[in-house]
Amino acid sequence: MTEVIVALDVDTLHKEEELLERLKGTITFYKVGMRLFTAHGRRAVELVQKHGGRVFLDLKFMDIPQTVAHAVEESQKLGVDAVSIHLLGGSEMARAAAQASPRPKIWGVTVLTSLGPQDVRVFHPRASLPSMVRNLARMGWAAGIDGTICSAQEVLHLRKTLKNLPLKFVTPGIRPAGGAAHDQKRVMTPEEAAAIGIDYVVIGRPITGAPDPLRAAQDILASMKHAAPRSLETPR
Repeated sequence: MTEVIVALDVDTLHKEEELLERLKGTITFYKVGMRLFTAHGRRAVELVQKHGGRVFLDLKFMDIPQTVAHAVEESQKLGVDAVSIHLLGGSEMARAAAQASPRPKIWGVTVLTSLGPQDVRVFHPRASLPSMVRNLARMGWAAGIDGTICSAQEVLHLRKTLKNLPLKFVTPGIRPAGGAAHDQKRVMTPEEAAAIGIDYVVIGRPITGAPDPLRAAQDILASMKHAAPRSLETPR
């Protein structure tokens, strides 16, 4: 079953706690990202835990292997459930992160959902999004990571082309039908994500920016619960 991770992309602990109090009992998994963690550090993580929630620390570690491995080990001390690394850091870096012990789950970013086909051509004139995502996902799993972060639009393609891998997917860029895409270029609705069996969907502004965040979260969860499963062969 697809689980919702709410992105706490706010700038104060007061706003964070307000959201945690409103969503308590409905949402149990939260993303603490660069903005909130840079502003408040471990206090942002501890606040989620105080309210009984689990933490996905989304800092997209990308550096030399030893540095990333140490960052993963320090994340474990914070008691977070998962951390993100950026797979553009290479296989040696991903392997060092995966071999850190003890450690939280390692989720590897392939290509940011804010990027489109034209953007990836800076890496190579003939670079394509699907092949770049596929190659990074394969490399990450070979290195021993626990989940792949990509656009929901790439999930079916990866399941077909990497069908021998027990892939687990974490997908940002989830927007309710008719909702604003904001800075995301490759999006999917919560119902579509649930229909193809994505493991975790990361949702921020459609919930946190709503007049009633609890109602928004409940509506999204209800729509996902009633989504009809879709096979790999079913076209969008």
